[in-house]
Amino acid sequence: MNMLDENIPRDQRCILQNLRIRVRQIGYDIGYRGIKDEEIIPFLHQLDKVTFFTRDLRFYQHHLCHSGYCLICLAVNDSEVASFIQRFLRHSEFNTRSKRMGKVIRVSHNMIRVWQIHIEKEQEFKWK
Repeated sequence: MNMLDENIPRDQRCILQNLRIRVRQIGYDIGYRGIKDEEIIPFLHQLDKVTFFTRDLRFYQHHLCHSGYCLICLAVNDSEVASFIQRFLRHSEFNTRSKRMGKVIRVSHNMIRVWQIHIEKEQEFKWK
């Protein structure tokens, strides 16, 4: 499941849906509005194999790696969220759910940075 944080603009969610990228958003389709940051990780533990997209860069921390989910922190403008999610999901290193699980990822214009479970060194990937 691809899940959007509440901080992802509604118009970006609609763009993703128009691109036929299936997403659920906290506060609209799942969970509740106003969920606190500290409640998100326990919420993800209750779900199965979630790819969670947020604009909150405080989630980009190695200790948050878990085999049951993937956290993706988008360091892009509000109006670019949908296009970067689409690009990310098509990237050959991350284009399947199994390739994403156990990772905390920071997506930006320049590159993709990755912390992975059981790997202490941050990895970097270029956009293709």
